[in-house]
Amino acid sequence: MSIEVKHVTKKFGEQKALNDVTFTIPSGQVVGFLGPNGAGKSTMMKVITGFIKPTSGEVMVNGVSTHNPRIDFRKHIGYLPENNPLYTEMFVKEYLSFVAKVYGLGEIGSKRVKELIELTGINHEQNKKIGQLSRGYRQRVGLAQALLNRPSVLILDEPTSGLDPNQIVEIRQLIADVGKEKTVMLSTHIMQEVEAICSRVIIINNGIIVADDSTSKVMLHNKGCVQDILIELVDEVNEDDFKLIPNVLNITRVEGKTWLLSSNSEEDIRPAIFRYCVEKGYTILTLKQKSRQMEEVFQTLTQINS
Repeated sequence: MSIEVKHVTKKFGEQKALNDVTFTIPSGQVVGFLGPNGAGKSTMMKVITGFIKPTSGEVMVNGVSTHNPRIDFRKHIGYLPENNPLYTEMFVKEYLSFVAKVYGLGEIGSKRVKELIELTGINHEQNKKIGQLSRGYRQRVGLAQALLNRPSVLILDEPTSGLDPNQIVEIRQLIADVGKEKTVMLSTHIMQEVEAICSRVIIINNGIIVADDSTSKVMLHNKGCVQDILIELVDEVNEDDFKLIPNVLNITRVEGKTWLLSSNSEEDIRPAIFRYCVEKGYTILTLKQKSRQMEEVFQTLTQINS
């Protein structure tokens, strides 16, 4: 396992920022680490990267404990923190060359800097001072430094913050490409980002993991329901008309003659709905599965566990 978190608790005074957190992330996964503000996301990332120590529990990176003073696990990690601290008085290329020297990359440092300037799309900005760059380009510089030492584990805290829509698409693609051969853990408040590039989602709330599964399975979570069906009828009906349909769990009027029927059945319930409407003589205008949005799932999970 590239990242293994075992029963980690972190206290600040009497407050628990992390409460007995356990998960593992193998190589080749891009994992979205989600949670509301103050849920413990940044604290967990700082524990994994060794910036702060847990109150209890253990973290392993590529099989090496972060408690082990004899082996520097951090050489395997690339980290882009939320606030992206940079030396704003340095030129872009100068800064990346400096970081390469800190990593001890030696002769290959210059080549690696050139590769990443190209990869992150900062060619035209490389001779500018970092302080002159927009927030979006500063994010690119931060991502470039995180990738300099070819880390096997990449920790990204809000990596697309401040980017314009075109830049977001480019950086998402870059992260997805990198994730094919690395372990990538990223936090974000952009739910479309999770749906676009993450194969797995971990949701934390009040320092506790409330969901950990593949993105597709987490998307199914909605108050115990696994499918939502939108039905629009010509006829005027009421809620009781739908209660006789097998496996219908929740019934909600969306507007007018459009209803949302939710079910906890793994089997598609649309045929049963169709047959029922035919028997009752109802005319169906629309009968379709409603696509779940990550925002809905996120709100449900974090509100239930607040």
